[in-house]
Amino acid sequence: MIYTLTANPSIDYVLQLQQLNLGAVNRTSADFKLPGGKGINVSRILQQLNMNSIAWGFVGGATGKLFESLLAQNELSTDFVPVSGDTRINVKVKAQEEETEINGQGPTITPAEKAALLKKVQQVHAGDVVVMAGSLPPNLDNDFYLDIAKIVIKQGGDFVIDTTGQALLDTLPLHPLVIKPNHHELADLFHTTFNDTQSIITAARKLLQQGAQHALVSMAGAGALLVTTEHAYQCNAPKDVVKNSVGAGDSMIAGFVGTFMKTQDPIESFHQGAACGSATAFSEDLADSKKIKEVYQKINITKIQ
Repeated sequence: MIYTLTANPSIDYVLQLQQLNLGAVNRTSADFKLPGGKGINVSRILQQLNMNSIAWGFVGGATGKLFESLLAQNELSTDFVPVSGDTRINVKVKAQEEETEINGQGPTITPAEKAALLKKVQQVHAGDVVVMAGSLPPNLDNDFYLDIAKIVIKQGGDFVIDTTGQALLDTLPLHPLVIKPNHHELADLFHTTFNDTQSIITAARKLLQQGAQHALVSMAGAGALLVTTEHAYQCNAPKDVVKNSVGAGDSMIAGFVGTFMKTQDPIESFHQGAACGSATAFSEDLADSKKIKEVYQKINITKIQ
């Protein structure tokens, strides 16, 4: 089983305007609400790949009820911890081909609510994968993800963590199944800049030496890399109209993890992950199965080392 953890889910309230005028009354041309959160995105893409998952997270208040009703439309399996605070709302304003985001902080999580989530993690078994992704509510520190990773490993499962900085580095000795920094985040980890692909591969391999099993590095228009202890592979960035800047990285993780659980083949998992990520970038919302299959045919994987 794949479990996704979204500690700070949201209702994403998307507003489309012809033009945004600050300090004035603006009227939308369209608006819609989506269940948001990086782990939720992973579960939604897994569903498009006909793979089951169970979504964990903290959900509460009137906004939490709306969040769950939106999620029910996607027919995902969920097992949330109810909390006393309100699930946050993130506002995304799209106008003149630009997107402005205003993200809420999220609820305060009590010690009892935190303990209830950690108890759920104890049901993980060998062969399961827990994907931890996204920001944390304001009163949870970065050790929260590390604590979960320790429980998962103790239970015999694997974990994936989509975060950056010290929070990522702290989990590497526990051997995450895959990590996915982009090339800028990878450079920041080592306080450097990259002049070529080889330097990116060298840096990614340092993270493998610290414990990661696989490293995916997205490079925008230059495609992406899969770096293993033995080899490095690059995929192209297929051509299409980019419509969505949200969820592409989450989609890539979903494609990789879901495929790897079925095949244990990192190269095929990379191919599917790249297809899912690009397909979401070319969609108004997260990609559907039809778009993923279409983009998959446009992805080429090349062994470069």
